[in-house]
Amino acid sequence: MNQPSENSNQTDTFFTKPLIIIFITVFIDLVGFGIVIPLLPFYGETFNASPFEVGFLFAVYSAMQFVFAPLLGSLSDRYGRRPVLFVSLIGSGVGYMFIGFASALWMVFAGRVISGITGGNISAAQAYIADVTSIKNRAKGMGLFGAMFGLGFIFGPAIGGILSRYGIHVPFLFAAVLTFANAIALYFFLPESRPERDFETDVKSNRFAELLGAFGDKTLSTITLLYFLLITAFSIMTASFTLYTMFRFGYNAEQNGYIFAFIGTLAIIFQGLLFSRLAEKFGESWMVVVGCLVLFGSLIAVPYIGPASGGLMALLISVTFFSLGNSLSSPALTSLASKFAARKEQGKVLGIMQSAASLARAVGPAIAAVLLNNQFDRIDDSTILRTFWTAAAIMFVSFLVAVFNAKFGQKRMLA
Repeated sequence: MNQPSENSNQTDTFFTKPLIIIFITVFIDLVGFGIVIPLLPFYGETFNASPFEVGFLFAVYSAMQFVFAPLLGSLSDRYGRRPVLFVSLIGSGVGYMFIGFASALWMVFAGRVISGITGGNISAAQAYIADVTSIKNRAKGMGLFGAMFGLGFIFGPAIGGILSRYGIHVPFLFAAVLTFANAIALYFFLPESRPERDFETDVKSNRFAELLGAFGDKTLSTITLLYFLLITAFSIMTASFTLYTMFRFGYNAEQNGYIFAFIGTLAIIFQGLLFSRLAEKFGESWMVVVGCLVLFGSLIAVPYIGPASGGLMALLISVTFFSLGNSLSSPALTSLASKFAARKEQGKVLGIMQSAASLARAVGPAIAAVLLNNQFDRIDDSTILRTFWTAAAIMFVSFLVAVFNAKFGQKRMLA
């Protein structure tokens, strides 16, 4: 793997017009995504889905992303970021429509499959940011990219919760309309970030061999392993959290939407305002260490929180630490990967990262589906405990790997 080199035309100007447009595009896309996530368990209930089936509603989307994200990342290297982003948005919109008009559980699963197959837009968007930012500004760009996730999770769940008053299917149809509008706006206003001379002209015959081959590099494999473990644990929490609040607090779709909006607000503060400053002072590698440790502690504590043990205040404190841990570690890892990759391979390397994340988002909810489900196809206190503590154990392993990477990985990158 080659070390990154600056393009002669790149400057240290950060808020360029293309960067602003891609941030808006990502924000609108993630509003649609944020609308859906807190509502899936409630939507599944309309078809009498068990916790096991709800977990796999989360897992199947990311399983499809795992298969197709490396392909879409490489296609964005070859044909450009813009067409890949456009096609993936169209696919997401079709998936939302399938779910919104579903009359049986299999149609909900079909919608998740369609959205997952074309859901490689995150790696293409990250590669776009890498294209239009300098190495110096890369961490700042990835931090603000993470803040767009936060914005999406402020407005998306809140909108979804409010719209759920008019029918549980309405938020999904709104997400479809929003995504199609985003695709049209992208087509007309977003410029391509890669000049034609930089496009790859060779066709890789085996994308999976290319993906597996990347793990031969110690630096990239360590970063990717950390990203996989982090997202696995965090996705266990995400898939379990709404079912946990339904069971323990009796919260409905609207109330859960507001909690996810609170998480998004915190993500903006942590990633948009603090991350780049902390990364510049302490380095991305140590941000990962601290983030993993914070997530470990919060996941240990959550099963003990309920109406009679801390109540809403304790719940909000716990999700604050969820958001802090993820906001420190996730953008730090993508920034490290981006700095490690050569400019021509930004899409491929970030595609590998997103492929690992997609696998983790499939594995995490699948683990949650098994652990949350008791012998009566229900959730109870013991299933909550074992689910969140499993995620905590994964984060402890992540913490140990992150310490090793912070001590030795940076030396390998600079060698």
